[in-house]
Amino acid sequence: MRSAHAATPARTDPRRAPPTATAPPPRHHHRRPRPRPGRRHRPLPTAHPSTATPGPTATPTATAPASPDGNLRRGQSGPAVRDLQQRLDELGYWTGKSDGVFGNLTEQAVYAVQKTAGLRPDGVVGPKTRAALAEGTRPDAQSTKGHVAEVDLDRQLLMIVDDGSVSRIFNTSTGTFEEYTHDGETYLADTPRGKWAVGWQVDGWRDGPLGRLYRPKYFHHQGIAVHGYTSVPPQPASHGCVRVTLPAMDWLWARDQLPLDTPVWVY
Repeated sequence: MRSAHAATPARTDPRRAPPTATAPPPRHHHRRPRPRPGRRHRPLPTAHPSTATPGPTATPTATAPASPDGNLRRGQSGPAVRDLQQRLDELGYWTGKSDGVFGNLTEQAVYAVQKTAGLRPDGVVGPKTRAALAEGTRPDAQSTKGHVAEVDLDRQLLMIVDDGSVSRIFNTSTGTFEEYTHDGETYLADTPRGKWAVGWQVDGWRDGPLGRLYRPKYFHHQGIAVHGYTSVPPQPASHGCVRVTLPAMDWLWARDQLPLDTPVWVY
């Protein structure tokens, strides 16, 4: 079958690209399943994020009214939200600033703690989520030494781990493992399990065959990366990459949490 993506010279290892250079794009990350005559393929939608780096979220001057059911959810603000953010941060769930505003980043952190606790990830802090926070619910790492990024596909979590201790936890969205079509070819939106390493990176937006990726850190020779994206739902939604929010990707770069050669365990 004709490849739908830009050609890469045979046996080229993208990890050999210098850290500051934009390496030639490797073969994209979607393995073609065997042709199945008569089967219809559903292409996944590709978003078109803005090229502008998001600015800081303004803090409202007034406290948003409390929810009638007493739960905390996106759109609220005030001391209770700030306390929530501080508790999430204490446990390692990345929220950005503890500014008392329940925005997208706080919702992402709530998704992560809910998935760790085995709850339905709805982003609303109700009694069960409060209990999980009070109990100090955190995911366990599989690695025991060194600085490792771990991707838990079952729970859709990205974790930064140091010597077996989870330091930061992010909600992520990985491959759907569904078939889709691109330029008349059929592919599988898979995120392969295994032990990999960050091989090359792009400090900015990269226009890929299926959309734009923000500051990607590529860890697999088939073109799979941890990257920022404008949509990071609590369930698989990507063509195979590991999505986090744009601010989370900025933080990972600023804190040098995914330098070249960082081990990436996907399980």
